[in-house]
Amino acid sequence: TVKLVESGGGSVQAGGSLRLSCVASGETYSIQYMAWIRQAPGKEREVIASTTHIDDSQYGTYYADSVEGRFTVSRTSMNLYLDMYRLEPEDSGMYYCAASARFSTGGMWAVPTFYSDWGQGTQVTVTS
Repeated sequence: TVKLVESGGGSVQAGGSLRLSCVASGETYSIQYMAWIRQAPGKEREVIASTTHIDDSQYGTYYADSVEGRFTVSRTSMNLYLDMYRLEPEDSGMYYCAASARFSTGGMWAVPTFYSDWGQGTQVTVTS
């Protein structure tokens, strides 16, 4: 089991920036993918950014179209970060850090149920 704890959420005006952080503990050796998953009010959960372990110093990154070019995901062995720029009101929601021990094929990294371990989430509110 992997425990994930997020931090860094808050309220920001449109056009502003925020940085989210996630710390993993427990069976971290098993993690292949770590991701940020967003749930906006009244909408389904969306995987907005994911990383895959390549080797001890390299991680592959993947982004949803809705955030590519504005958000940057980065990772160390036990930490995941999300730098969010040019935030829009549509970016508001609960942001979850999630992890998977599986390997992704056919773009499964983009499916929320691919991830078996989840944090409690951190709220991001973007005001216009």
